[in-house]
Amino acid sequence: MPIRFQHKPGLVVYITAGDPSLDATRSIAVAAIDAGADVIELGVPFSDPLADGPIIQRASERALKHGVSLKNVLGLAGEIRAARPEAGLVIFSYLNPILRYGLSRFADDAAAAGVDGVLATDMIVEEAAEYLAALDCVHLAPIFLAAPTSPDERLEAIASHSKGFVYAISRTGITGKQQSLAADAAALVARIRRWTTLPVAVGFGISNADHVAQVAEFADAAVVGSAIVELIERSTPDEAPGAVARFIKGLRLPETALAR
Repeated sequence: MPIRFQHKPGLVVYITAGDPSLDATRSIAVAAIDAGADVIELGVPFSDPLADGPIIQRASERALKHGVSLKNVLGLAGEIRAARPEAGLVIFSYLNPILRYGLSRFADDAAAAGVDGVLATDMIVEEAAEYLAALDCVHLAPIFLAAPTSPDERLEAIASHSKGFVYAISRTGITGKQQSLAADAAALVARIRRWTTLPVAVGFGISNADHVAQVAEFADAAVVGSAIVELIERSTPDEAPGAVARFIKGLRLPETALAR
């Protein structure tokens, strides 16, 4: 089943679990949902996050210093699911923590926590048979990353094996804020749509209302990560939920309105 987006465009909000604490992450996630986030991506902190830029790398380092593990993240997911039953909830992880936890055990525990889908950033579709089977057994939606450099054959495989939504990377390189969207993001979404009717979300570098408005012209949802994580980094734990909520509400407003 696809993950439903209640808004147009939908908003997918990435949060590094455990930064600055598990309790703070829970409060931030609930505030984000109440402010209009359709899907929460709970990032599992990892010691070698190669696809992430310095903002999310720092967040992972802080969470790991607090001893946050995949087990903790799954427990947190269950708490968020209990608090906001209708929200989309995705575990965002590198493959190594999942394999160390045990693939079948992870799938069972994620499903029990009420997770909707899983995005393993370095799980390539060509080698995903065992991974897909484990998720399918418990009705978890696999979500894959599609890059502008992906050939058509690979995009077709990604589209055909995805079940929640397809995550289209707006540019090559690592995560992080950017001033403008890459022109090939729209072309990538058009290519993906040749093989699927699933929602397509665009991420990497979405950081303001103008970006979200641009994404709305050609995709179903925008993924906001580094801008949120940086805002959390600059806020105290008590301030962070309100600051994130205000930021998310502002993402649906034109930049000219925000300036007034």
